[in-house]
Amino acid sequence: MNTTYEYIPKEKFEFKQLDANLHDKKLETKSRGYFADAMIRFKKNKSSVVAAWIILFLVVFSILSPIISINDIKTYDDTYTNHPPFIKAIADMEIGIFDGAIPRKSQSETQKLIWEAIGKETGLNPVIRVVGTTVQQEKYRGQMRDVTYYELENNKYYERGIVYRVLSYEEFAKIQQFQNETGIQVIYPYVESKDINGIKDNPNIWYAVSDAKGTPKLDKNGDFIPVYSTNEAMAGAEYNSLRIEGDPGNYIYSYAKSGAVHVRICYYNYYQYVNGHEPTFLFGTNVLGQCIFTAIGVGARFSLIFAVIVSAINLTIGAIYGAIQGYYGGAVDMVMDRIADILNGIPFIVVTTLFQLHLAQKVGILPSFLFAFVLTGWLGMAALTRKQFYRFKGQEFVLAARTLGASDWRLMFKHIFPNSLGTIITSCALVIPGVINSETSMTYLGIINLQETFGTSIGVLMSQGQTAMTSAPHAMIFPSIFISLLLISFNLFGNGLRDAFNPSMRGVDD
Repeated sequence: MNTTYEYIPKEKFEFKQLDANLHDKKLETKSRGYFADAMIRFKKNKSSVVAAWIILFLVVFSILSPIISINDIKTYDDTYTNHPPFIKAIADMEIGIFDGAIPRKSQSETQKLIWEAIGKETGLNPVIRVVGTTVQQEKYRGQMRDVTYYELENNKYYERGIVYRVLSYEEFAKIQQFQNETGIQVIYPYVESKDINGIKDNPNIWYAVSDAKGTPKLDKNGDFIPVYSTNEAMAGAEYNSLRIEGDPGNYIYSYAKSGAVHVRICYYNYYQYVNGHEPTFLFGTNVLGQCIFTAIGVGARFSLIFAVIVSAINLTIGAIYGAIQGYYGGAVDMVMDRIADILNGIPFIVVTTLFQLHLAQKVGILPSFLFAFVLTGWLGMAALTRKQFYRFKGQEFVLAARTLGASDWRLMFKHIFPNSLGTIITSCALVIPGVINSETSMTYLGIINLQETFGTSIGVLMSQGQTAMTSAPHAMIFPSIFISLLLISFNLFGNGLRDAFNPSMRGVDD
């Protein structure tokens, strides 16, 4: 067998550091702590980062919206109920948003003229635009004729137009003073029913009519014919304030009624007199006439604060209970685990209902509701802590601390618990949306009524909005969007924390 050898030249064997002193080099990078490492991993999870920003935005919204809103949560308006979003400055721009618009289909010529009459008298025309017209053949007095129906978009805030009010003489004088100071016409001339074909229930008819339906009689120029009262014998109180355009000076602005005055007022302007500002509702109003923008902020404040308090209490109880279980094990663990199993078998909705029926009468609605969450809410945290203690209590650093004489409580909460903290924090972040979801469900179903105590809650707003889904969908949509964003974001945020604090992931992405 032939064997060949390849010889390596001598010049290849040269010492690189001949006669050199070698030392350890100083680390050029800084050491990275556990939380810093977790933050790096968290930032790489884009969905969790976006969720964190959404949560921050929603929290800021819940804090600021009741502050910056001109509407108070305790302000109820039984006239502007379930009204769509409206901001007059934007509505005047005619760009199709925040104009309080609602569709009005199959409006007859008479009804269209009634809407226009409101605008003619008050200067606030309900008809935003005519979307379309339909001509139908109908039988009238034995003959067929063409009848036109209109599809309109109306401003619901302007539709109310004029309303009847009974005012004291003092209030009547205050409104006159308001008119003189602001130049805003609130009180309009009175109209006697005998002059409008006996119609008594429609304060928006101020013109001559041809029938009891309110069909206007128009002059030769196609204009409305005013029929304001000039009967001095009916006057209720002296009127020394703004008069409408075209008033010859003898129109009557009030009608005497049992020690008070019966008047016609423009409700939109009357709202300004009562509240000091025009109706402005970014998200519209609910069934109670509350501003939904303000109500969502108030309800979200309660939900977030309540969820954080419940999570903190459950964390404390569950951590202590689970730590004792996991550390001592054996018979102690078995007995405590059976107690937890019994409590875990109690349905939450049953506990909440019974507490509200009995305990709430003694301690109040909120303490009773809180106790219902705490009674069984800590069980999940206790089970998680127990698993973590079983995982770490046999580790070398624990055995070393025990050898050095560390007490059980020091081992539990100084050495083992801090190593479990990442998992526990993640669990807390996932508990918060669960509490919010349960609280919203209870208030939505009406089992808990927080309206009298806190003004409202997200669940209450959704329950109220459900009753008007077809006519006022915004009352349901805005609270639903808020709670959906909050719950989805918290879950994505919690998932990001879980991956970031997972010890097995440390250094994987480096």
